[in-house]
Amino acid sequence: MHKVIFDTDPGIDDAMALLFLHRHPDIDLIGVTTVFGNAPIEITTRNAQFLKQQWMIDAPVAQGAGKTFDPSRPDGHFPTFIHGDDGLGNIGVPETVNVPLDPRAAHHFIIDTVKANPGEVTLIAVGRMTNLALALKTDPDFAALVKEVIIMGGAFDINGNVSPAAEANIHGDPEAADLVFTAAWPVTVIGLDVTTKTVMTSGFLADMVKENGAAVQLLSDLSQFYINFYNMRTGDGMVVHDSCACVYLTNPELFETRSGAIRVVCGGLADGQTIQKPDGVTFPPGNWDNYPSQKVCTRIEPDRVLSVIRSAIVRGERG
Repeated sequence: MHKVIFDTDPGIDDAMALLFLHRHPDIDLIGVTTVFGNAPIEITTRNAQFLKQQWMIDAPVAQGAGKTFDPSRPDGHFPTFIHGDDGLGNIGVPETVNVPLDPRAAHHFIIDTVKANPGEVTLIAVGRMTNLALALKTDPDFAALVKEVIIMGGAFDINGNVSPAAEANIHGDPEAADLVFTAAWPVTVIGLDVTTKTVMTSGFLADMVKENGAAVQLLSDLSQFYINFYNMRTGDGMVVHDSCACVYLTNPELFETRSGAIRVVCGGLADGQTIQKPDGVTFPPGNWDNYPSQKVCTRIEPDRVLSVIRSAIVRGERG
């Protein structure tokens, strides 16, 4: 069993990833930590509580960061045109959800849980990296106890989605991401290079609803706003960014990776750009030296990834 803490900013594609982690037979979801991103922290946390309630998820929810790792960085905007005003496709999430939160801040929850399960916990982070960076700042040594870190974010060999240089999760808190990528723990980054190739059509989703009913009906309902956003960009369907990161955990054979140190541009024209120095390529001494080699996904098998998502969400089976 893979023990997972899911660090998330729900968010529509986050919801699909959460249901995948909850339903996959080889995953033990032991915590959900929230961060600002697709909506303010109060809304992303409420959405996590709502989805926990609706899908009867046992894992505790801990509220995390509501502002960037560097407090001097100006506030960004929230992508209501992608995820809706409520972060879940304007489906009418209640203002208050009666689901208790873990009393700890998310970064303390992460540290405590990892220390209680040394070498066993995978962190899957699909929003800003702020909670992970705060955990590293608070207790740098805990990184050695983390089994693996899987990130949805970045764009390496293609353009970003909030600027020609940057992807949204990294652009939202570049200083946090740079700290996470350069820390002494194993990181795999699932970026736009592969997620943009993984499109779930509305028909595929409708067939999932026919097979499974209520749980997937909620997923379908909240996804319609997202599908409409992508309609002019991918045609029929939606890009399942965050679920790709979860599938990497269970089915890494569906991805190809490249290794090398990763840095993030913090400030200026290319703010939030992710740049990897591939292993084996020689450059003069520079800012990538003496940092750990991390993995970046460069290729994906989209149809097989979608099949894995469907098997877990609809039937609770491995793909």
